[in-house]
Amino acid sequence: MIRGLIAATIGILAVVASASAAEPLYPRPKVPLAFNRLYDYPELSDAIKRLVDAHPDLLSLSSLGKSTEGRDLWCVTINNPKTGRDRDKAAMYVDGNIHGNEVQAAEACLYTIWYLTENYGRIEKITKLLDERAFYVVPTVNPDGRAHWFTKPNTTHSSRSGKVPRDDDRDGLFDEDDYDDLDGDGQVTEMRKRDPNGKYKVSPEDPRFLVPIKPGEVGEYTPLGSEGIDNDGDGLVNEDPPGYYDMNRNWPADWQPDHLQAGAGDFPLCWPETKAVATFILDHPNIAGVQAFHNAAGMILRGPGHPSRQAAYPSGDDRIAEEIGRVGTKMIPFYRNFVIHRDLYAVHGGFIGWTYEHLGILSFTNELWNAEQLLATHETVAAPGQSLARAIGGDRQADQLFANDKLLFGASFKEWKPYKHPLYGDIEIGGFVKQSQRVPPTFMIEELCHRNAAFVIYHADQMPRLRIDEVKIEPLGGDLRTVTATIKNTRAIPSVAQQAAAHGIGLPDLASLDGPGLTVVGGGTLVNEYTGEVAAVERDPAHLMINAGVPGHDVIRVRWFVRGTGEATVKYGSQKGGPVAKTVTVK
Repeated sequence: MIRGLIAATIGILAVVASASAAEPLYPRPKVPLAFNRLYDYPELSDAIKRLVDAHPDLLSLSSLGKSTEGRDLWCVTINNPKTGRDRDKAAMYVDGNIHGNEVQAAEACLYTIWYLTENYGRIEKITKLLDERAFYVVPTVNPDGRAHWFTKPNTTHSSRSGKVPRDDDRDGLFDEDDYDDLDGDGQVTEMRKRDPNGKYKVSPEDPRFLVPIKPGEVGEYTPLGSEGIDNDGDGLVNEDPPGYYDMNRNWPADWQPDHLQAGAGDFPLCWPETKAVATFILDHPNIAGVQAFHNAAGMILRGPGHPSRQAAYPSGDDRIAEEIGRVGTKMIPFYRNFVIHRDLYAVHGGFIGWTYEHLGILSFTNELWNAEQLLATHETVAAPGQSLARAIGGDRQADQLFANDKLLFGASFKEWKPYKHPLYGDIEIGGFVKQSQRVPPTFMIEELCHRNAAFVIYHADQMPRLRIDEVKIEPLGGDLRTVTATIKNTRAIPSVAQQAAAHGIGLPDLASLDGPGLTVVGGGTLVNEYTGEVAAVERDPAHLMINAGVPGHDVIRVRWFVRGTGEATVKYGSQKGGPVAKTVTVK
């Protein structure tokens, strides 16, 4: 009896010990970051540094340069040096917050860093990805605009610009007529004035918002725009805020001057932030995928930005981008897979236009928040031109106010209250706060971050992954032999995009055969494996330039004609796919 009890106790203890030694279902992270909140610039910088300190085996930190106001543009490199240098691997470039008010873009970047590193060694797919790929993540391209969003009163759409002073109204003064927080509540909301001759009336759905009057109806209100006064006495209100310019109109591809594309700047890359990012990307030709995070309307966007650029987008590349975006819309509910100029609006000088058109990198912009998510009111019949307004609540104010009342308990809307305006007299001030419409409520931030990080991971996994599948050696007679190598790309994105091949962007891929006992007397791409037709080169047949690279989910075959025997190495090198090699014996 006693022996049986002892044996049973030992068995129970063994089970408990085994369970305690197993990986916990929800392991404690090395850096316990919260993603139900937004981080100001100092907090964001601190979180980045804590991650780098906690994961020195995977993360390194650098500054791409300084912003106009002297803040660092932090760049985190994610790479496992035990499996090779980051520059020798296909790399994913990720950034966000190029518009200062698109704040959650930085949290999406931060979450991507956090999730990848915290789950390395825990999740097999993440571990394999980080062993084979590299990531460069710049959480905020516009740290000045971000800082001003956190520390200054703003509308739902500011502070978007960088902070180089600009004379927006051409009166010889700079940034002299900013928004004003008239009622001192820390927000810049809207102004409206009771007016029997106005063109608006109170909505029958909710008196807190206005709708246009119909013919024959008597007006009740005139909207007066964002909260503010005429600071410079020119009869206009809020016409010269800090900035204003748009760093996402400042890139070299299809750049147009300011009178054609508002906010474009004096010349491409004229701002220190855009120049710093461009310098980094140009210095890293191994970047094979680009993801830029913005914040409004729930879209996965790809180029072209302007209809005049459509011819510059080869159909093969576009089909791949379309498919990646389609998968993304299944991963991220309420998002739409759009072409910028066709489904949103025309843009000159956009960032992902530059990275694709000039650099041949498949690139996406994710617009991170769709207000339809708040109430799960996805209207698939909405015309593309309506998507932005709907997604940020512009024509769905009744639904947004319902969410404000029932889910957020009044946190996103300031009730209208009277104010004596120096120009307009008796008015009312109220409306949605800056943390609403373009920015998700805190309880939905982590889901937004995870789904979009998952899309980045999926895109990164579709970057070219090359291998030498087979090397076949066959005698030709005498001391001549053929060496035929099959190079396979196991992912969707080609090692050289059609855009890059068509315009000679970057270096071509290179297939080579070297061995001390061999002389390569001819070689080229195998055009037909059944007939043996080879597109032979005239010079240096041991080193074959493959201008079109290896297509996605496909193979190419190269053939060398050699004399001699012995050990030889077949190598295939690609800027976007990295190097692979295989050693064979020719006999």
